[in-house]
Amino acid sequence: MNKFISISIAFLTLFQSFGLHVDDIAQIDEFVEHARFHSEEYGDNVLVFISKHYGELKASHNKEHQEEKDDHEQLPFQNHSHMGSLVVFNTNPFHAALITPTLPEFRKANFHYQAPSSSSHTMGLLQPPRHS
Repeated sequence: MNKFISISIAFLTLFQSFGLHVDDIAQIDEFVEHARFHSEEYGDNVLVFISKHYGELKASHNKEHQEEKDDHEQLPFQNHSHMGSLVVFNTNPFHAALITPTLPEFRKANFHYQAPSSSSHTMGLLQPPRHS
């Protein structure tokens, strides 16, 4: 069952990324019917029909054939808003208010330098070379 749900969600995401929606699939019959009308009335083939309704010839076709405006609005892939939605699931059980961090006070450093006291340093074994 989990695989079926995962595959369904994957296909839904794929179709939505292509711009396909459920209402577009339901309007395919209007697409076929209007394509037949164009084939009988104007002698258009499928490529010309698609160009007139979705491509380069769309503006001129809509301008010349205002009487078909209602039919054009019923075609699929016409009226889509480009509005996205975002769903956030917050599983954090803590509801602490945002608190501004407090900076620690400046304190004097807690370290000091102590000169080496071993015999190697005092006898001059580990000293830098001297100029003569």
